[in-house]
Amino acid sequence: MHRGLKWFAVLTTLVMTGVLIGGALVTKTGSSLGCGRTWPLCHGEWIPTQITPELIIELTHRLVSGSAGILVLGLSIWAWKAIGHKRETKLLAILSVSFLLLQALIGAAAVMWPQSDFVLALHFGISLISFATVFLLTLLIFEVDQKFDTKRLIIDTRMKFHIIGVTIYCYGVVYTGALVRHTDASLVCRDWPFCVNSNVLTLPSNPYEWIQMGHRLAAGLIFIWIAYITILAVKHYKHQKVIYWGWIISFIIVTMQVAAGAVVVLTSLNIYVALAHAFFIACLFAILSYFIMLLTRNKIAAEANSKLEASKKISN
Repeated sequence: MHRGLKWFAVLTTLVMTGVLIGGALVTKTGSSLGCGRTWPLCHGEWIPTQITPELIIELTHRLVSGSAGILVLGLSIWAWKAIGHKRETKLLAILSVSFLLLQALIGAAAVMWPQSDFVLALHFGISLISFATVFLLTLLIFEVDQKFDTKRLIIDTRMKFHIIGVTIYCYGVVYTGALVRHTDASLVCRDWPFCVNSNVLTLPSNPYEWIQMGHRLAAGLIFIWIAYITILAVKHYKHQKVIYWGWIISFIIVTMQVAAGAVVVLTSLNIYVALAHAFFIACLFAILSYFIMLLTRNKIAAEANSKLEASKKISN
């Protein structure tokens, strides 16, 4: 059922991944002004005459982002018509288009007018939400076949707290990571895990070291938090495979994320590892967003069960 829509959703998700990675590449290579301060033109020209590596990176990112806009709009309309009866479809369709548009506007504003590093760091966060909404819409399309049931999940209060808390915290970690990139603080601490010497814990000596070490601390805490939630899932949710495997996958991804962050420092900002670092956090945030969507279903299921139990008592 909806085979064409599924393939189109996968293609759109892959292109959105390209947008996310392309944005990270633009930042890491310092190509944000590869086309000067003109948008959507490049140095005021439709076809640039002076080609530089920075121009190619920036222009490619713009083209991929433009293609993503068309695909996301098409996916939203198609999904709305095909599976609009599913509760989350219309909201996700609206959010996916809205956040992609917001992402493009922020990117254009960053090109045309100088922005502070703290404002620029928001761009990656907006891109992450845009990617997550498309990812969720894709999962929703694949759920139509009902090969796995997510409507009868029973999630206790403790797990609900951890899901909401770690998702919000993850977004904060993303912001600190983006701030590290935009302030050029990626290699201000060339040792790992500490700043000055790998064997000695000392306080940062300047704002850039504070930003870098603050991000490392935030990343370390989310690693510990997700490890703890994974233990809870393995102990108490073996019978609920979506939760069970979801947290195991999340722990694997966050482990790869932390390892990639360390390798970025130890290899003096290897571009491929740096891009993998951005990719892993995008995957992690997307999975956490899926857990949030499951929580809304769990609430509805709990309310339905309580009404059913109440009706049974009345009838008895």
